[in-house]
Amino acid sequence: RNMSSAGPEGRKKMRECDGLIDSLVYYIQGAIADHEPNDKATENCVCILHNLSYQLEIELPESYAQSIYMQRRNISSNDKTPGCFGTRSRKVKEKQQDTPLPEEKSNPRGVESLWHSTLIRIYLSLIAKSTRNYTQEASLGALQNLTAGTGPMPFAVARTVVQKANGLPSIRTMLHVSHPTVKKTAVSLLRNLSRNTSLQSDIAREVLPDLVLILPESVPGSDIVCETTASICYTLYNLTQSNSHNARLLLSADGLPKIITISMNDSNVFSKASRAASVLLYSLWSHTDLHSAYKK
Repeated sequence: RNMSSAGPEGRKKMRECDGLIDSLVYYIQGAIADHEPNDKATENCVCILHNLSYQLEIELPESYAQSIYMQRRNISSNDKTPGCFGTRSRKVKEKQQDTPLPEEKSNPRGVESLWHSTLIRIYLSLIAKSTRNYTQEASLGALQNLTAGTGPMPFAVARTVVQKANGLPSIRTMLHVSHPTVKKTAVSLLRNLSRNTSLQSDIAREVLPDLVLILPESVPGSDIVCETTASICYTLYNLTQSNSHNARLLLSADGLPKIITISMNDSNVFSKASRAASVLLYSLWSHTDLHSAYKK
């Protein structure tokens, strides 16, 4: 577990170690099957996998990267889009999100397991069944790492979490735990998931009221609560930016007074949350059909 956090070279060596990832996954599967999701060894295994999934898309060996991207390009060869990965335009991003990954292997080995749906479901199972904060946080953190990029893999993982594995109820539960870092990691995961336009309606329906509920009534007083608050605001921004219905949902959940209060902080100490709230307010005002409701 300590070695897995030793930096990119350490992660690379451990990912390449024959049988290591497979053994970790095997152990966790056994613990879940035996209804023992809270033992220390399971926590260690999940924390190692969490660390090995960090910056995975960037650090993938060339052969894997080419395989994923070239197969994807073959699928989307009729799209007539110039360079799927060289441009940042919204149109291309939407194409990217709409294109599925090639069919995943039924029996993954080694590094392939790290983004496979089997392990994604294991993380969601541990989030739901474990009561160990470190295990919950590492499971959420691994999913956060896997959904952090902009390539086809993060969007495929996001789709698996939300639509194929029905992971939102388990993640939503983590928004209400007392442990601040577990809550922060759950919100960061939702922020990543909410970037995927095809999933925004599902996410808004399932967790938007909960996100509003856990927003503080005033400017947060600690760094970790400040960061969590900023992440909530950016998640709400993603969900409402292009969707008037979701903006109305935020309004009906009484989110506006909280967001206004957070945005009005003049102190420089915890300005990250205030800045995020201001960005969200600016975006909400762009829905001109809601102006009269806002004024009320």
